[in-house]
Amino acid sequence: MSKVSKETRDLSVTVRILRQFLAGKYRPLSLCGKLVKQRSTDLSRKSQEQEENLGVMIFHSGWRDAVLLLAAAPLAYYIAATFAAWRFFCRARRHKLRNYTPGVSLLKPVRDVDFGTYENYSSFCRQDYPDYEILFAVNDASDPAVPLIRRLIAEFPARQIRLLVGAEKLGANRKVNKLARLSREAQHEILVLTDGDVRVGPNYLREVVAPFVDESTGAVTSFYRGIAERNLGAELEAIGASSDFFAGVLMAELTEGINFALGASIVTTKRWLSKIDGFESIAGMLADDYELGLRIAKAGGHVLLSRESVWTMYPAQTAKGFWEHQLRWARTVRLCRPLSYFGLIFTLGVPWSLLAALVAPTKWVAAAYLLAYLVLRHVMAWTVGVWGVGDEVLRRKLWLVPLRDALYSAVWLASFASNRIIWGGQEFTMRKGQMVPEAASGEANSTPATSARG
Repeated sequence: MSKVSKETRDLSVTVRILRQFLAGKYRPLSLCGKLVKQRSTDLSRKSQEQEENLGVMIFHSGWRDAVLLLAAAPLAYYIAATFAAWRFFCRARRHKLRNYTPGVSLLKPVRDVDFGTYENYSSFCRQDYPDYEILFAVNDASDPAVPLIRRLIAEFPARQIRLLVGAEKLGANRKVNKLARLSREAQHEILVLTDGDVRVGPNYLREVVAPFVDESTGAVTSFYRGIAERNLGAELEAIGASSDFFAGVLMAELTEGINFALGASIVTTKRWLSKIDGFESIAGMLADDYELGLRIAKAGGHVLLSRESVWTMYPAQTAKGFWEHQLRWARTVRLCRPLSYFGLIFTLGVPWSLLAALVAPTKWVAAAYLLAYLVLRHVMAWTVGVWGVGDEVLRRKLWLVPLRDALYSAVWLASFASNRIIWGGQEFTMRKGQMVPEAASGEANSTPATSARG
């Protein structure tokens, strides 16, 4: 009730008492007592209302302060991640690698092709490295990648290139099934694992192999820059990896060290693979890259981040395809690192800054939160993705970072709705990291295994 209406009510009560006095209902002393009692009642009621209002104000003020404090968490994270990136890349660029160039086997499990496939394959044939072989594996001879691999063999006759067709089905992850066969066929101790959509520079092998001069090195993994088709979904995906995901990787490196690997590029050895029971032990897992790095770390190997970034392709995709891919990636991370993934809620700058602006006590405070998000988030994105990793997509499309963050906030929330993912056109349910097909894939247990050099 408003202050004016309360005063009007109190005045009407007093007038009614005076009218009753004039009508002879009260004697003078009785009238005084009645008025004193009425005044006392009014004061008591006002005091109670003031206490209630004070309690409400304190509650709302406390709730607002809590929101404003939590909304500062993403801002603090952006500052910390910027420092982590600056620290890592400054140190890595000063470090001089030893000239260590043992024989290397490049393992490439591939399926299908995209807009940059042949250029990706050929980049591995142009390595400034003395002794290495390249082993490709496909599920069957009808794969569209096969003609390109045969062309590669013809155009680079000086390189040792082999094509393997088929792999025993050890688990639901067909990529790992092929890796298991490739590792058995490899001639060298050091194994370099890269996907078919990865492109590298000429010094790649020298950079990622050199750390293995130290026998305690169990794996070396690399960041990846984006090469995206002119498509919003492709560009947003590239921006998300280089501006956000890698910031989390660098924060992990700063706070706890690296105990996982990034799938675009992983280097390890047969000795470390044998310590974790080979690829067979992770053949049923979706996050094979994460599991490989984790198990090597648990076995006592050091997992290192390389300063040598690779490139990966981001083909054009529909809105539905973009959503499904982001959701699969998010659910994979959630199931691999549940506590860390839940903690990402405190790194989501868009919802927190908007909420802070809504509850802020003044317009200046609201504007300060929004401005702080925009400035600190873009500084982190530039430091990690542009200055550190060297991502040209992010350099050109830095202004899309807030849109990507808003979409990812929705993806993060939706990832808790289910443990189901869609991968390779098939639906799986994730159970303890294992992929369980929702329906039979129609794929036989194994494909007849053959080998070809050309």
